[in-house]
Amino acid sequence: MRTIKQYLEAAKARKENGEEGFSLVELIVVVVILGILAAVAIPIFNGIQAKAEENALKAAVSTMASQATANVAAGNAHGVPTTAVEGITYTVAGTTATAICVTGTKAGVTGSPYKAGPGCTTP
Repeated sequence: MRTIKQYLEAAKARKENGEEGFSLVELIVVVVILGILAAVAIPIFNGIQAKAEENALKAAVSTMASQATANVAAGNAHGVPTTAVEGITYTVAGTTATAICVTGTKAGVTGSPYKAGPGCTTP
């Protein structure tokens, strides 16, 4: 088994002989470390993306609920039309400002469907 001193002496001898560069063992160690880092980082990145999609859905539905409530309070009985915007399908229930409940669904989002508005019993 080699010691660190022997590795340093071997590296010095390579340099003196004009054999500069990394050894195969050093390159394999670097590749293994990069593989471990990638194996840890990819699932974390996927979890961040899923959470961002869920939060975007919640924000969009909350905005639509505010818009529907404001429209009904201003005298527009229709609130927000049932439509799909950026892959989110909205459904509006209720005809008074205190009874509006907007439900938003988006395929592939874990928090879908999400409800928002003063008339919803659970957000």
